[in-house]
Amino acid sequence: MTITATAPRASAYRGQLRWWTELPLIAVVYGLYSTGRLLVRGDVDDALAHGIDILHLEEALDVDPERWLNTLFTQYRALGLPADFWYASLHYLVTPIVLIWLWRRRPTAYRFARTWLVIATLIGLIGFTLMPTAPPRLLSSADGFIDTMAQYGSYGWWGDDGSAPRGLGGLTNQYAAMPSLHVGWSLWCGIILWRYGRTPLVRALGVLYPVGTTLVVMGTANHYLLDAVAGALVMGIGYTLTRPALRRVDLAHDALRSRRSARSGSPSVVVASSRDIAPADPADVQILRHRA
Repeated sequence: MTITATAPRASAYRGQLRWWTELPLIAVVYGLYSTGRLLVRGDVDDALAHGIDILHLEEALDVDPERWLNTLFTQYRALGLPADFWYASLHYLVTPIVLIWLWRRRPTAYRFARTWLVIATLIGLIGFTLMPTAPPRLLSSADGFIDTMAQYGSYGWWGDDGSAPRGLGGLTNQYAAMPSLHVGWSLWCGIILWRYGRTPLVRALGVLYPVGTTLVVMGTANHYLLDAVAGALVMGIGYTLTRPALRRVDLAHDALRSRRSARSGSPSVVVASSRDIAPADPADVQILRHRA
């Protein structure tokens, strides 16, 4: 006897992840990220000392492109001004757009990708707490950095407090440079676009966006190179933890369903579903055959 099973249709799988629960979930996570950045403000002296230590370490390793990029962005408005708009806006626009795109185009990959992003963001908040770090733009002028956001502030909605809208600088944490979640989130977007994009243009954007973001955060004096490296590392740790985390969630869900079934007196049947399978390419249909 041959039993043939196919992977679920995208529309059927999407139905298991209801948009009216996903949107509040993403909003709550983003709210925690923003609030967490605000609440974990460390001592200013410690943050400045950490920033100087990172800069000196980079200089010792001869990997400190921040000054050269910052000089380039401050001397040429055609570079610095677009970089400021990039820094102040794309971080908050591209990530949710990619999430929605993935929901529509690759729903079987959405749950893993969303959980990966959430876990990595929470790890980043731990980094902000343990190591408050002043960005290059907040160091002494003797260190040679110019805040391009302040230099070109008259062209945008931001003021002298990073990407925060003018007058709302007190609602953000300026000492959360390590790790760079601007770079981390852009790397997540890039991987998703490269992995699941169908056209060369989408895949090219998957490469250009994280590379461009890394250059922008350094050129605007908002992050060090090692902040960017730490942001990528955070995403790697988040990726590693995502599958075990989902497995635990699924086991807890099944146990809760079994208890409810036992209380109601109905038989409990656990059926393997698409959530238990993480195919190498969710776009492909897998065929399972069993011969008896």
